[in-house]
Amino acid sequence: MEIERVNEYTIKFFITYHDIETRGFDKEEIWQNRERGEELFWEMMDEAHQQEQFSLEGPLWIQVQALDKGLEILVTRASLSQDGSKLELPISDDKPLDVPVDENIEKMLDQQFNSDDVKADVELETDDEDYLSFMLRFTDIEDLIALSHYVQTESFEDTLYHYDNKYYLYVTFYDAYSETEQDNVLSQILEFGDEADVTIHRLEEYGKIIIKENAIEQLNEKFPLQ
Repeated sequence: MEIERVNEYTIKFFITYHDIETRGFDKEEIWQNRERGEELFWEMMDEAHQQEQFSLEGPLWIQVQALDKGLEILVTRASLSQDGSKLELPISDDKPLDVPVDENIEKMLDQQFNSDDVKADVELETDDEDYLSFMLRFTDIEDLIALSHYVQTESFEDTLYHYDNKYYLYVTFYDAYSETEQDNVLSQILEFGDEADVTIHRLEEYGKIIIKENAIEQLNEKFPLQ
């Protein structure tokens, strides 16, 4: 899948039908099964969030075009007007496009997966808190045990997965910590593992949860230093 950051508000995807099938989806299924279509979309958005730091907050304006070899998807992050009645799309700096909320928000992805080229709006269900998440890959459990005796875990929560003979640590930083503090902790973690492209949605469906909460802390307790 190709991800192109168009600007601060817009991101573009191109995903081939082969890539769609590699991810465990059927080409026809994503048009006929809304849940599977949504699952594919959010998997792509999660990758954009991790790779391009594209915020998932607020309503999104989505345009999908079906091509011969795959799908081209344009996603623009909108904002609500002050009175909450319209979506304001930053089509240009001086001419935002206003869209009535009541005509579009509730459509979700219904229209999106019933037409080759349609537009719809999506209201994301997000928490008020801002957070930053990363997926880290480890080839050996010993690396995770060593990490557990090296890094302080107060700034993040984490879940440990096993998938395709590797270990994956999904780390979410608390918003109470500064960007500098988060960068420092992430740098420490990356001394033992690598940042991974696999999404949390794929791991939840195909992987196995090893430790659901406080993984690093629990490894530290179960494997104390000798």
